[in-house]
Amino acid sequence: MYTLSSSLTSQVQDYAVSRNALLKHGFSLGGNWEYDHGSFDCVLDDANKVWLRLPFEVTSGNLDSEAEEASTEIRFGQPYVLKHVYNEGLDREAQPRALGALMDQFSDPVDADADIESNWIERAKRKLQEVEALYPA
Repeated sequence: MYTLSSSLTSQVQDYAVSRNALLKHGFSLGGNWEYDHGSFDCVLDDANKVWLRLPFEVTSGNLDSEAEEASTEIRFGQPYVLKHVYNEGLDREAQPRALGALMDQFSDPVDADADIESNWIERAKRKLQEVEALYPA
């Protein structure tokens, strides 16, 4: 993980407006969201291993990925770049289990916090500048 300085950090914004604006710039709501926090994620590479993440916490209302709730406000945290290096191919240690298959669909990352090459950090910084332009200070 590599943290990035940003004028976006600590800004409070409307969730629905932010989501709609960020969707147009290649971001999506990260899959690990809860009612009180989440992140907007943008993939930086073709292999879906390097991501720019804009974390946020809900300051007012509740987060609902489907609703257009104008009453939900979020506060952005410090953006960061992350890289996941996954096992390629079959998992030789996997055991066939009907119930377990529902939970163990994917292999664990080889390195969930791999070193990030400078070209990805520069690309993330350019993408972040694009986003910051949406939120004048």
